[in-house]
Formats: sequence, structure tokens, C-alpha cells
Amino acid sequence: MRVSVVVCTHTTERYPDLKEAVESVLANDYPDREVVVVSDGSEAVHESALADFGDHDDVVVHMHETNDGLLTVRNVGASVASGDVVAFIDDDAIAEEDWLDELVSVYDRSLWPWLPNGGDAEGGSESDEDDILAVGGRMVPAWVAGEPSFLPEEFYWLIGVTHQGFADGPGEVRNTNGSNISFRAEVFEALSGFDTDVGGRQGDNHLQGGETELCARLREEYDVGVQYNPDAVVAHKIFDYRTDPRWLVERAFWQGYSKRGMEVFVPESTGEEAEFLSALLFRFVPGRVRDLVDEFSAAKLSQLVMLVVLTGAVGLGYLYGVVKWR
Repeated sequence: MRVSVVVCTHTTERYPDLKEAVESVLANDYPDREVVVVSDGSEAVHESALADFGDHDDVVVHMHETNDGLLTVRNVGASVASGDVVAFIDDDAIAEEDWLDELVSVYDRSLWPWLPNGGDAEGGSESDEDDILAVGGRMVPAWVAGEPSFLPEEFYWLIGVTHQGFADGPGEVRNTNGSNISFRAEVFEALSGFDTDVGGRQGDNHLQGGETELCARLREEYDVGVQYNPDAVVAHKIFDYRTDPRWLVERAFWQGYSKRGMEVFVPESTGEEAEFLSALLFRFVPGRVRDLVDEFSAAKLSQLVMLVVLTGAVGLGYLYGVVKWR
């Protein structure tokens, strides 16, 4: 099974990180892969990528003439790709050396007894493998500016990292992070890829959710979700601005706003947020309070306070969306 990994960037400032991302994929043990590097409207990025990877047999460098945004150039990269599976990683991420092995292994249902008809269970067949249409993995933090003591793991999703409470283990989920997700190429094409209007519906650049929307259509069309393998790991670089409390609160607000937008524009995409909120209010917060009472520390207190603040910011953003799209 050939895998094409699409990675994109639009600015020379991010090119060193893109180069590291590409090199991490090339360092993977899985042999049958290619990396598709797409420059989003930057001739300088394109020239740098050609200089570094133009002679590499496993790298395709593509120039997209205009700066049209991440979802558009991901689709462009997928159209250039030659693999049976198309995977996506961001330009500020680093794949672990067995990342592709772990993703590809899930498409072979017989290797995973937790999948329906998997392992030695009766009823498994070669045709059943076609039911695995999308596979994603776990995002872990790579702290560039140091790990903040105040940020609770329940809200790691704000910084592009798999958060506490996301999943109990391997199995089907709605979607994984867009920097660690893959699709069978023919399915991605049949779904017409990412909806490039998601980030700009009604001219609204605060509305996010490209992976959520695509995977909602995957569910609607094929009645399956994304298979999550926590052993397929990608590290996300967390730059200093992402650990600024003001940035986090603002991002939480717009994420709440986006979740309301997804309810309006893509009703099939909602559901997991309600489950997470329930776990947050009735399991995580009470657990943190008990832990703080048992053993007080300034870090535990700051995380509890931030948990409440960020939850409130998400709620306010959601209510703002309710008012806007009433």
C-alpha cells in the first residue's frame, strides 16, 4: 500500500519547520511512501524545496500559484499524490519513525482485533478491509518555549495536541487532528476533499473545522468514522505564542464559536463536543478539585482556574455563534 503524505506551507519563515517535517516522514521505516510538498503561493518556498528535495525520488514538489489557504492546498497536494492512501501532516509537526507503519497497519483489519471482524473473529474477509476508509493518530506536544504549568491537558486541543478525554484507546472516532489523519485516496477524491469554504463561510475567517466537516461527510456517505490508533504519533511544535494565556483564551472563544458554526452548517458533525463537555463538568473538574484538596500546589490551582476560564471562553464563543446564526 503506497502512502502519499501531503505537507504545505506559504511562508519562508516556516520553511525550516517544513523541511524538518518532510525529513521526519522520509526517516520513517515504511518504504512505500512519497511526500508531496506544496507551496501555497510562495515562489521562494518552492525554490527552497526544490533545492533541498528536488532530486529525491520520494518527494514531489508542487507550486500552487496563489495563496489560497491550507484546505485548498491540501486538496491540491492530494490531487498530485500517487498513493493508495493520502495522509496529512502540518509544516510545524514531526512524525515519529513508525508513524506510517502504524497508520497503514490499521487499514489491514486482520492485524487489529479491536476492529469489527478483526483478528481471528469469524466473519472477517479481505473485502472487509475496504470498510477502513480513514485512519488517524495521536498528537503529542513538542514544547519549543517550555511546558506551561497552568495549561490543563483537557484543553490541549487548543494547541493542536490530543487532549485528555479524547478517546479511551484505539477505535472509531469522528475525526482526529488534521496533522495526523489519512484517507483512502479514492474515498478522499469521491468526497471532493476538504470543503474550502469552511474557513470562510459568509466571509468569516474565524470559522474553523475542515477535518470535522470532511469526516462528517465521510460518515454520511459511507456510515463509518475514522479509526484512531494512538500508537501513530506525530509531535506538534508548540511555539511561545501558543502558551500565552491571552492567546489561549481568545482561541477558546473562537473555537466555541466554530463549534456552533459546525452545528449550523454541518449538523452531522456535532456530538463529541457534548460528550467532552459532560466529562469535563462531571469528571475532570471534580477530579481536579479532589486532587487539589488532597495535595495543594500552585500548579494544580492554576490549572483548575484555567480549566474554568477556558471552559467559560468556549461557552461565550458558542453563545456568540448562537446569536449570530439564530
